[in-house]
Amino acid sequence: MEIASPSPLAAWESFYIIVGSSAGALTGLQFVVMALIAESNTHGSSPEIAAFGTPTILHFCAALLVSALLSAPWTTLSGPGIALAACGAAGVVYAGVVVRRARRQQGYRPVLEDWVWHAALPLLAYATLLVAGVILSRSPGAALSLIAVVSLLLVFVGIHNAWDAVTYIAVDSRQERQPAGKSRRRR
Repeated sequence: MEIASPSPLAAWESFYIIVGSSAGALTGLQFVVMALIAESNTHGSSPEIAAFGTPTILHFCAALLVSALLSAPWTTLSGPGIALAACGAAGVVYAGVVVRRARRQQGYRPVLEDWVWHAALPLLAYATLLVAGVILSRSPGAALSLIAVVSLLLVFVGIHNAWDAVTYIAVDSRQERQPAGKSRRRR
């Protein structure tokens, strides 16, 4: 009788249940953020939302998808490796789209912190996911560790960016209520 060796994915099951559940819940909270934006006195526009709001949802959903992929009952590591590499490649392309959108929108002038959190860190995460997906079958330990870092990075990027949006709305709407002599501050 041959004993089946446990999949290296089994050791990560609890981690991905936690990360995936958190990403799903945070996706729902981002909808609350968007509702706050809609009800605020800020002058947000579709280009700004496409550049700064929509990517936050995508990062949470990517973390959720990675968690789902690695929680599925795969019989080999090649299947999830291909799926994760494809997600990473799509994320790299999307990171380029986000940069283009951020440059084209006219309602907000991004500062260095915005470029780091909205462009550089997501690009790094998705590029790392692409590499980890490619090496998953050959080096599962290293790849799974990289994928775990990517999942957490995407969740933390999403948390930062959602918080940044909420604080910007709070500051922006407060400044709009100031007397006409005071200028509005742009981050």
